[in-house]
This record gives sequence, structure tokens and C-alpha cells, in this order.
Amino acid sequence: MNETNIKTALDALARVDSDVASILITTGYPAPRIRPAGFETFLNTIVSQQISTKAAATIWQRVCDLMTDITPNALLALDGKQLREAGLSQRKMEYAQGLAKAIVSGQFSPDALAKLDDEQAIEEIIRLRGFGRWSAEIYLIFSLQREDVLPADDLILLTSLQRLKGLSERPTPEVARKSIEHWKPYRSAGSLFLWHINQYKD
Repeated sequence: MNETNIKTALDALARVDSDVASILITTGYPAPRIRPAGFETFLNTIVSQQISTKAAATIWQRVCDLMTDITPNALLALDGKQLREAGLSQRKMEYAQGLAKAIVSGQFSPDALAKLDDEQAIEEIIRLRGFGRWSAEIYLIFSLQREDVLPADDLILLTSLQRLKGLSERPTPEVARKSIEHWKPYRSAGSLFLWHINQYKD
């Protein structure tokens, strides 16, 4: 979603949700977050899992430096020792190689995801080892630019929703989905907004 898409979507949400309208005046609109679709982003997702942003950037650069082009075949040409020395754990190395093998064998096609609806695309992604629903939903928002995705398992999103709605406790993913059902079909922009307002403290 570009700036225009985000503004249009959040203006629409503000018209149906007074809480959004109220905070939007203070925080303004979130910036676009666009990541390229394809193998490179999937690989970067694996590298970045469960480590700090700084550590992920360092390891990612080391992995990239091992390849002339970041492709499945180039990744598979590397041996385990090289990947471990770059900073990948044994499990992440297995996930990365499994991703590359799935693409090379034709079992998984990043390009084909664009032709699937949201739920079908999520199901295809979570067939891969190392990818859960949250990772799949993030890919749909940032790489496939889908407009109505809510990563309801995201803790920052849930905490921001608690604040937005003045709830006494952080909502469960199920409660979150129900409480912003009226955000359809703009839940991706709504998710961006919830991440955005997290930086604004009372």
C-alpha cells in the first residue's frame, strides 16, 4: 500500500470508528512498508526470526555476501559450514534450505501466491517449515499488498488495540478480530495504524 492507499483506507476507518478518528488526529498516518515479493523476502524472514533487528541485519548481510545473486540455487550451493559461520542456527539453516528446495522442485512458487486469495496464500506459505500464520500474514501485507489482512497474533498490534479501545486488558486474537470486524475491508491499513500508534505513549 502506498501513501494514498493508506490515507484513503484510514480515512474510511475514521468514518466508522470514532476511536481511530480521535487518535489519527494526533499520530497522523503511518508510512508505507513495502517489501519485494519472492525468495529474498522469505529468506530474510527466516534469518530475522526471534533475534534483534540489529543482529538480524548483521547476519542477513553476511548471508547475502555469500551469494552473487540471492536465489534458491545460490543458497543451495552453499554448505552448512558457510551458513553457520554467517550466523544461522542449525534450525534456521534447515528452514532456509527447505525453502530453497521447495522452490527449485516446484513444490512452492512465490509467484503463484499472487493468483490466490488471502486464505489460500496463507495456507501455501505455512506449509513451509519455519513459517507460521503470523509470518504469512506479514508477507501478504508487505509483499503482496493485500488490503484486508489482520495479523491478530501480533503482540504490539494487540497492545495498541487495547489502548485504542480503552480495554482493561490486552485482547486475545479472537476478541481482536471480533472487535474490529467493522474495519473490513481495510484491516491491513488498520494493522499499520496499530503498529504506528505504538510509538505514541500517553
